[in-house]
Amino acid sequence: MNTISLGHRNVSRETFARLQHYCDLIVRWNRTINLVSKSSLSDLWNRHIVDSVQFYCSDNLSPKFWLDMGSGGGLPGMVISCLLSEDSPTTKMIFLESDSRKCAFLRTAIRELQLNAIVVNDRIETAPSQSADVITARALADLPMLLLLAGRHLAEDGQCIFGKGKTWRDEVSLAEKEWKFKYDVINSITNSDAAILKIKEIERG
Repeated sequence: MNTISLGHRNVSRETFARLQHYCDLIVRWNRTINLVSKSSLSDLWNRHIVDSVQFYCSDNLSPKFWLDMGSGGGLPGMVISCLLSEDSPTTKMIFLESDSRKCAFLRTAIRELQLNAIVVNDRIETAPSQSADVITARALADLPMLLLLAGRHLAEDGQCIFGKGKTWRDEVSLAEKEWKFKYDVINSITNSDAAILKIKEIERG
């Protein structure tokens, strides 16, 4: 099978085509809905697609449910769902988003990309518990708040994968005052100041 390099991993041509289709959808819909900043459209692959690929770092790459909190335009969840279609097609991606217009975009993308995914149009704080094996979030909230939000949706023995900026060390220190958890740091390949935090064994301190 011919593969194409995408950040730290190779993907099939079929997956690459799905991701390209997703990019085309973002560009088209971004004219009327603010899915990504207009300034980042010219560097969509590096800023958003390759950056989102880095979130595909779960120890359990065949989870039953993968939850993307505060999905917005589907970053990183839509990218992860494309990768799961190749590696673990039985895994269901759940997009949890409160903005109904963005939910309409997500549903369109799911249908056109033929992904195993659903959209929950609700607030994270009030949505039914999703019992997800993996939870991701990108540019959503600080780490203490993310842990609080994820708590009601995370399955036992589940893990969280959060993208954080240059203040990630301070956020970890702040979170450790309220929570007990183990974490691994994955240095971002798209931003030298950023990191992906893979967090397990989360308990309220």
